[in-house]
Amino acid sequence: MKSKQAAKKSFISKLLIKYRLVLLDESTFEERISFKTSRINVFVLTTTTVFLIALITSIIIFFTPVREYIPGYSSINLQKQANSLNQKTDSLLEIVFLNDQYINSLKQVLTGELKAINYNQDSIKKVEEENLQLINKSREDSILRVEVEIEDKYNLKNIIKEKKYYLLAAPLKGNITHEYSVAENHLAIDVAADTGTAVKSISDGVVLFSEWTTQTGYVIIVDHGDDLTSVYKHNQKLLKKQGDKVKLGEVIATSGDTGTLTSGPHLHFELWSEGFAIDPKTLIDFN
Repeated sequence: MKSKQAAKKSFISKLLIKYRLVLLDESTFEERISFKTSRINVFVLTTTTVFLIALITSIIIFFTPVREYIPGYSSINLQKQANSLNQKTDSLLEIVFLNDQYINSLKQVLTGELKAINYNQDSIKKVEEENLQLINKSREDSILRVEVEIEDKYNLKNIIKEKKYYLLAAPLKGNITHEYSVAENHLAIDVAADTGTAVKSISDGVVLFSEWTTQTGYVIIVDHGDDLTSVYKHNQKLLKKQGDKVKLGEVIATSGDTGTLTSGPHLHFELWSEGFAIDPKTLIDFN
């Protein structure tokens, strides 16, 4: 036990022993520098130096551009570009999502695939009676108001406003077998044509829709800009696909007799602007 304590004291005493370090001039042996130190002092100085070097190195790596040269670290400019691209990607995805919703809604409207909404007639009558009691309108006045609203809604001047549509070509020439009629809810014209007759684009545009539908057969829809859209139904064959650009007079389909609602070989042609149907004969000569 005593030997262990003696050895421990001997080790500590060795650490505390003072040594004199002298630097001499080699040629004259003149003493230049001398100082006293001990082993414990050398150990503390070495440990402190290593710690400071590690601390300074870490600061340089984490807070200066030097870290870009270390494998596994990306540059600051690259991170900024990546963040900017992520933001732009999110914005583009949102725009694409909204455009898809708009196109799908437009498809349903123009292809007649919207489901009818069942209203409670009793509740409608009740509301009408309450309105009549509050306003106390005559039957003739009500009928006149409805007629005026319908005329304004489908008035070409109100739809086109100050728009200037350029020359529109006829999709095909032929006899009109069914006129445009708001009263019959036939917001288009039917043009008689033999199966396989070329159907042409009425103006420059981009194909919004080009697919088969159960009721109207092969349908193609073209967006001509300036809120003008043309619809071609009951085709035998479609020659353009969605996203294709078309020119004025370019053949986009061949007429046919497809779909459950067809009444024979013909072209069912619709013209829309700002969500309202336009009588195609007001802008196009089919003769």
